[in-house]
Amino acid sequence: MRTILFDPVNGAAGDMITGALLAAGADEEAVIHAMASLVRKPEVSRVSRCGIGATYLRTHAGESTRTLEDVLTRLGEADASVGAKEMAARIFSRIHDAETRVHGEHTHFHEVGADDAIADVIGACTALLSLAPDAVAVLPLPLGRGKIGSLHGIMPVPAPATAYILEDSGLLTRRTDEETGELVTPTGAALLAEFQASFPEGDQNGTIAAVGYGAGTRDPPDRPNVLRVMILESRETLPVVDILETNVDDTDGEVIAYTIARLHREGARDASAIPIIMKKGRAGHLVRVICRQEDSERLAGIMAEELGTLGVRCIPSVHRFIAERKVISVRIPEGDEIAVKIGYSQGKIISVKAEFDAVAAAAERHRLSVRDVKKKAEEIAYRELERWRTDE
Repeated sequence: MRTILFDPVNGAAGDMITGALLAAGADEEAVIHAMASLVRKPEVSRVSRCGIGATYLRTHAGESTRTLEDVLTRLGEADASVGAKEMAARIFSRIHDAETRVHGEHTHFHEVGADDAIADVIGACTALLSLAPDAVAVLPLPLGRGKIGSLHGIMPVPAPATAYILEDSGLLTRRTDEETGELVTPTGAALLAEFQASFPEGDQNGTIAAVGYGAGTRDPPDRPNVLRVMILESRETLPVVDILETNVDDTDGEVIAYTIARLHREGARDASAIPIIMKKGRAGHLVRVICRQEDSERLAGIMAEELGTLGVRCIPSVHRFIAERKVISVRIPEGDEIAVKIGYSQGKIISVKAEFDAVAAAAERHRLSVRDVKKKAEEIAYRELERWRTDE
């Protein structure tokens, strides 16, 4: 179980988050490549903030004013994985929703719509996904105190949009007694909110496998302007799940298929239907669900609601072995970027699987079979992994 723990020592902004993830071991080549597809190649340097060594990421870009549609179009032009671009789009939707609540009908991003902000977001998403987390946890964010200037005039800290993003996120905050100015930017708040929403369940138990500090631009003399990332790994305690089962012999296949899809949407770790022979030789199905313990009762209710079953068995507290995983991005000869998930066990590769939605999109775009595109992506991934192993 790998948990990425964000510790906003003195706040959170897009460049600080990306810098900290890079310092903790994220794929720097992939991050810089993704960001450089939108702006001039960013500079990564080592700096000191109040004696703490940190990674500072400087993005070269001018100011821009864009609508959400403009930003999404710009994101679509990024040379990044499908997963990173989809996550980035959700982050800007969070910011857009917050800005709309502040200003009413919101039409344009200002600072947040600039190329550097877009590059920071795609870089941070690429960095996080390259670390293949099982969960993300965020320690309480410092609210800051004072006022800041903006295109809309003088604003209280935290900025109104930041406050709404934090309200919607459920992230914890902490009071700041001294006057500090803005510590958490809208981009920083939206990134951390989306990270935790995409990889829930994060706790703070485990051994520290890596630590990274990301530096902010300011360098006040009285406090380290850094954000810390810690990668926690829990190897001694295996994850525990419940298994739910029920037998049905009077339910249409379409209903079973819909129920399995709904169970996945509602948080099941896995759901399946197995053909069985029931009493009096009737054909039926064993519907099986693997889920978190806290979801058992709710998902059992969905099974009863959709399948009409009168009873659901629960096999509680089953230990679950999970292979180590990471995601890499490969480019097929047709030019498309496809995410490939790599599974490891005891240091050996046990699976290489291309992300299906990206495969299907590429196959349709180039009028190829899904099987051919999938094979190309996975073979390229194998070669990349062998090359990296040889280089090491």
